[in-house]
Amino acid sequence: MHDYFTEIGLVVVCCTLLAWVTNLIKQPLILGYVVAGILLGPWGLDYIPSLSTVSEISHVGIALLLFLAGLVLHPSRLAQLPKQTLTVVLGGYAFTLLTVFPALLLMGYEVKHSLIASGALMFSSTILVVKLLPTNMLHQRRMGSICIAILIAQDITAVLLMMLFTAPADGNLGPTLILLFGKAALLVLAVLLLEQYALRPMMIKSQHYEELLVMLGLAWCLGCAIAAKEVGLSHEVGAFLGGVALARDKIARVIADKLEPLRDFFLLLFFFTLGAKLDLGMAKNLWLYAIILATVVVALRPHYYRWLFVRVGETPNFARETGYRLGQSSEFALLIAVIGLNSGTLNAEISQLIQITTILTILISSYWVVLRFPTPIAVSKELKKN
Repeated sequence: MHDYFTEIGLVVVCCTLLAWVTNLIKQPLILGYVVAGILLGPWGLDYIPSLSTVSEISHVGIALLLFLAGLVLHPSRLAQLPKQTLTVVLGGYAFTLLTVFPALLLMGYEVKHSLIASGALMFSSTILVVKLLPTNMLHQRRMGSICIAILIAQDITAVLLMMLFTAPADGNLGPTLILLFGKAALLVLAVLLLEQYALRPMMIKSQHYEELLVMLGLAWCLGCAIAAKEVGLSHEVGAFLGGVALARDKIARVIADKLEPLRDFFLLLFFFTLGAKLDLGMAKNLWLYAIILATVVVALRPHYYRWLFVRVGETPNFARETGYRLGQSSEFALLIAVIGLNSGTLNAEISQLIQITTILTILISSYWVVLRFPTPIAVSKELKKN
């Protein structure tokens, strides 16, 4: 049996090598991490005996992911989301529910699982959309601002969906939800007050010490995550709320930039464990269903988004490109599948189906965008833009 240092070292080396390969073939790095998990996990070489330990460590990356998502969400930006954006977001949700939900019912899944799976698959990938947008388009052009606005709205919805998984399945859904959102409201108030009167003064006194600022930001993220767990919510919700509270301060951008490499390391572990936990014995019976669902998402959703964008006044070319950039499922779907399984809300089969479908949509969508539109990793020189 290997020690933890050796195991994590092997994970990092294998993930890095396969990520290098996926980058060469113009695919997202996430794919390399997942394949590494399959190779070293129980269905491959079974070389990581303490997979549960690696899995627990990896959830720090999810907390950081949501914390950084919150850091770009200044509360005032919620009021600035244009009505056109909300129309597209709600229309996208409706499309997924009206296509994926009945497909899952026809596959024989029960209503509750079909509804949750449909909800999980209705988000677009924040990581993929941002990574494949050239920097000038992301920060200076309308397409970048529209994509970010849509992703922010979807991130908020995903967090709310994850909050529901903390509700016990005792049949008293109404009172449980009231209590749940009551706890969330109190946590929001406490987090805002602590950020205003405790964390911010500490950061002001530490503004000339960048290392200390980053550590304060990390401690704030993990502290909020722990507090949320203690009151019956999830680590992820707490981290997100901590990020939103800190977003009111200009220092949030500095902390976000410095924590991204740390987030990427822990996300590497998360996607590795995701691949290692894929039950290939079960997956071989799910591939047909996963291909059907992935086809619905990547083949139909971009065209529906294009129709929605044209309806709200965008040009056909803008609508077409933006629709394809948003035409995949999100890493939040993977997270929802894992949290749903751990909480008992989902069974292993539907959780696996969500994960396989999401990975397929990310793979197909990224390949299509890289071939057809400007990206930092485009195949042709004409499309390669940063």
